[in-house]
Amino acid sequence: MSKIAYFGPEGTFTEQAARLLAGDAELIPVETIPLALSAVRKGEVDAACVPVENSVEGAVPATLDGLAEQEPLVASAEALLPVRFSVLTRPDAGEIQTVASHPHALAQVRLWLEANLPGARPVAASSTAAAAVAVLAGEFDAAVTAPVAAEHYPLRVMATEVADVQDARTRFLLVRQPQHPLPEPTGADRTSIVAAAANRTGALAELLSELASRGINLTRLDARPARSNFGEYRFFIDFEGHIAEPRIGDALAALRRRCRNVRFLGSHPRADGVRSTIEPSAGNDDFVEATDWVAAVRAGKTA
Repeated sequence: MSKIAYFGPEGTFTEQAARLLAGDAELIPVETIPLALSAVRKGEVDAACVPVENSVEGAVPATLDGLAEQEPLVASAEALLPVRFSVLTRPDAGEIQTVASHPHALAQVRLWLEANLPGARPVAASSTAAAAVAVLAGEFDAAVTAPVAAEHYPLRVMATEVADVQDARTRFLLVRQPQHPLPEPTGADRTSIVAAAANRTGALAELLSELASRGINLTRLDARPARSNFGEYRFFIDFEGHIAEPRIGDALAALRRRCRNVRFLGSHPRADGVRSTIEPSAGNDDFVEATDWVAAVRAGKTA
């Protein structure tokens, strides 16, 4: 049976995502995102499920940095979960004076806490499930958690379906070592890269122009500092399409020429099923025809 590590402990949204992506694999909770990625690199597990972005709080830095550094890993699938929380307390809890959770979770229920627990002090925890464990141990009075946490910890559900933004969602990736075959293109795919561009005027614009000139639609752009060199940044870019497509391959080749370093982070089906937008003259057949024309000219077969 294959093994999949996920950002734990038990009872996190990442566990819920891992259940969707794992099939019949054994799920193994680990304490941090870097440890989950390290377990894949060491061959201790077959894959890892990690969060990559939230529609309210943005990108997850630990995942971005973990994918950009050390040995390459490649995303083979993604899951998109609606984010609504439960608030858990001990059965004998009295007045709620402290509420613990991951900082991203606390930010997404701030208005609810102000309205329903105005005297409670928010406290950051390493994960939503770690907050539940701390409440069980008597360290805090309440925890903002994923609903699945109620299955793992003997706590009382004070409230559920809690969210300041009702359509908030988090995207999770299933990452593996790169020797695994890539998923086949479906027409509703996402490709991810991280690029280190030169630190000069117009570098990012030039990078993005390679995608725009080929009619490729971006779905995410984030910048993170390259920790080894102050003032230098890496650009994390998601866009529609699959590396198996001629138009995407052509764009990646151009980016590789322009950037000091480009790391491929995967091509896989989109969890939302949205098909790629194809601009006129930017379809795969157009790129194949153009390539064939150049080959014919080189061979002296046409003008």
